[in-house]
Amino acid sequence: MEQTFAGRGTLAGSGAFASGADGPGIAEGAVAALADETLDWRFKAAPPESWGRTTRDWLATGPTLSSLGTPLLTLDGAALDHNVRSMADWCAEAGVALAPHGKTTMAPQLWQAQLAAGSHGITLANLPQVRVARAFGVQRILLANTLLDPAGLAWLAAELTADPGFGFLCWTDSTEGVRLMDEALRAAGAERPVEVLVELGGPGGRTGVRGLDAAVEVAAAVLRAPTLRLAGVGGYEGALAHDATAEGLAAVRGYLNALGELHGRLAGAYPDGAPPVVSAGGSAYFDLVAEELAALPEALVVLRSGAYIAHDDGFYRGISPLARGGGPTPFRAALHGWARVASRPEPQLALLDAGKRDLPFDEGLPEPQLVRGGAALTGTAARITALNDQHAYLRDAGDLAPVGAVLRLGVSHPCTAFDKWTAIPVLDRADAAEPQVTGLIRTFF
Repeated sequence: MEQTFAGRGTLAGSGAFASGADGPGIAEGAVAALADETLDWRFKAAPPESWGRTTRDWLATGPTLSSLGTPLLTLDGAALDHNVRSMADWCAEAGVALAPHGKTTMAPQLWQAQLAAGSHGITLANLPQVRVARAFGVQRILLANTLLDPAGLAWLAAELTADPGFGFLCWTDSTEGVRLMDEALRAAGAERPVEVLVELGGPGGRTGVRGLDAAVEVAAAVLRAPTLRLAGVGGYEGALAHDATAEGLAAVRGYLNALGELHGRLAGAYPDGAPPVVSAGGSAYFDLVAEELAALPEALVVLRSGAYIAHDDGFYRGISPLARGGGPTPFRAALHGWARVASRPEPQLALLDAGKRDLPFDEGLPEPQLVRGGAALTGTAARITALNDQHAYLRDAGDLAPVGAVLRLGVSHPCTAFDKWTAIPVLDRADAAEPQVTGLIRTFF
């Protein structure tokens, strides 16, 4: 179907997200001020000896892992650094930009590390998360979602007016959505256009317009809306596959080819200014995104991978491109749970003091790795078979895990780990004999 493009909008705007801005991309002072927060009972990882002290003062006392109680979730600082550097290097080599998905961690300290390593901006999933990012001065935000809430659009319009350097993108996948956005922004008196990507979906996937002809119609509607600016195309390939089988990878490639074709069909319609954005890529198939899209002409290809920063000992360990031969150095698991054997009512059953309120479980159960000061459990019959709210069922560890023993657990799916903790201790190295606590990561969910 042929589509004519008329009406390029009337508000001034030249593609602030793609153009970027000078500086660190985040308010470094606001992030640094987190070290002056006073610790107390509100932070379940903070031991009583830290209460009444600022984070900075407590860390100056030299706490170790033994200073902390259980249940516990920690981050391995060396693994974090490795993952941030590895992803930045990979993107630079592949010729793509990175706006890591901040919803994984909702941790401005980690966003700052990603931006300092060269990330173009931060991706978020909903408006409350965007407000957190703006509270910490994040300058380039990609909202991987459609924004239709009139009150939220009014707030966004005010943010864009107040800060000319603020670059913002969101998605749209219907002409009706375009109409509702335009009406709300007009009512709010928007002075800068909201930049949008036409979101392309796939059969059985999540959101996103189905079919290229329909996507072109949505783009035409954006161009007719004076409060919006067509900034490119985007979508999420991870909703179309959940494994690295030949069939799964073929489905992802087919979708990415369609996204590239949509970009080509819109090439003559993009407004003047910054290059159009083409965005895809979670943490499972970013290699395919680079292979299929990096060579697109006159486009800024933006990955949105988020889970890579913590990686895991489960789902991403098996599917990450750097574990499938997509790069020379695999990511390392930075997240670990720590739990104590609270009860051993049967010879081959022990109950740990960590459960669903503490550890992720939606993409695989935690795996027992070692007993602190004792035996390695990896490679033995020991396994966790279920989680209750506050307990884990450890089976077949036998005498390796007596009552009172503390176990290190590998976890799967970082996106449902960080939200369970308002403050997460950072260890120098989780495999050290006595890990040192070197930081405390605040989350804002």
